Amino acid sequence: MTTPTLAARVEAASSVTTSPWPTFWIACIAVFLVSIDSTVLFAAFGALSAAFPAATPADLSWVLNAYTVVYATMLIPAGGLADAHGRKRVFLFGVTLFLAASAACGMADSVPLLIAARVVQALGAALLTPASLSIILDAFPKEKRAVAVSLWGAVGGLAAAIGPSLGTAIVDHLGWPWAFYINLPLGAVSLYFGALRLREARIEGKKARIDLVGMLLLIVAVGAIAMAITQLDSPRWSRLELGALAATSAIAFAAFIAWARTSAAPLVDLALFQNRTYSAVNLATLAFGTAFAMMFFAFFSYMTRIWHFSLPLAGIAVTPGPLMVVPTAIVAGRIAARIGHRPILVIGSLVYAASGLRLLLVPGVEPAYATHWLPGLFLSGIGVGMVLPSLSGAAVAGLPQAQYAVGSAVNQATRQLGAVLGVAVTVLLVGHAQLTRADFIPLYGMHVALALLTGALCLAVKTRPVAR
Repeated sequence: MTTPTLAARVEAASSVTTSPWPTFWIACIAVFLVSIDSTVLFAAFGALSAAFPAATPADLSWVLNAYTVVYATMLIPAGGLADAHGRKRVFLFGVTLFLAASAACGMADSVPLLIAARVVQALGAALLTPASLSIILDAFPKEKRAVAVSLWGAVGGLAAAIGPSLGTAIVDHLGWPWAFYINLPLGAVSLYFGALRLREARIEGKKARIDLVGMLLLIVAVGAIAMAITQLDSPRWSRLELGALAATSAIAFAAFIAWARTSAAPLVDLALFQNRTYSAVNLATLAFGTAFAMMFFAFFSYMTRIWHFSLPLAGIAVTPGPLMVVPTAIVAGRIAARIGHRPILVIGSLVYAASGLRLLLVPGVEPAYATHWLPGLFLSGIGVGMVLPSLSGAAVAGLPQAQYAVGSAVNQATRQLGAVLGVAVTVLLVGHAQLTRADFIPLYGMHVALALLTGALCLAVKTRPVAR
């Protein structure tokens, strides 16, 4: 029998006594910024229109969608890169790239330059996100991982939820470039303490391969359908051209699936989806991600163009909903650790559907925020707090440790693909110049339907801990 070396004993002792929470917060600061950037421009959309008057709403939607499409596509290989090349190394490189691109976004003086900078920003965001979750999972003992993952998801959910309200204050007082410059000080904190405090971890012997063919096919599939939806009412595109875009998307997606089945190192390992829970969670994530993006875009359109609130007032008005996310997620995470994620996900989806139903039926053209809108906002915050972090937790609950990064990356990518569809549909329905109350009816009808679909899909989720 071999005797452990002194270094091994010291490392083992330190792993027991060192708190994982500093690691958690270092990783979460960066994720917070990434999640904010996925929604902050909902509030800045009007300011961007004013800054670039020659651009159409469909053109400007690509400031949002270019980021989201590239982020979603790169998340998956980024998980493999983190596993193979070191989670700390990939995390720090991702943060650095994200911050440099944020500065470039703020300095952009044209829509094409802004979109290009957003693409680079998305690359950095994709590199750091799965690495951050893997770093957190490595830091916590197994019995505390459900709570840690729920909190990680709650931080991302809260950031995405407060992005629009924070964006209104920043854009109104400082201008739209500061929606990007605000990333720099907090990102620098994460970068500094990450270099100082994080421990390196990798999977020995794993080789990282980037499936360029798979990435290209997925970008074409998602980008083409998003373009087809946003340009549906545009006089610049004929029905034949839009039909060709939709067909291109379908063909590219079918080719992506076929390639993934035959490639030696595909972008997405389809074997992950042999797990019924994992498949159900990702379909639910797609549905919920679409509804989540629709909710925020619709909120600011309704507040500023139906009720004629100022942008700062609309930002204040949206705040109560996001404030419900973190406390709800903390409670939901603790319950999920004991009884599994399914009850939380199903009930949360019903709550979120109820919020959409209220917003569909109750608010009118005359402002009545406290009585007509606020109850629905509270319901949406509770629903998001129950569902969004729980989807992240359920996605990785049954995966082996070697698949944490890639498995979580596929799930986060699926949510981002849903956001692309949500933005595209919302721009189509309420992105035109003259808005009426009736324009929001199909949008909130889809919100309710997608929330109910999320709940139905989550009935197949099985993550209940095995009794011992």
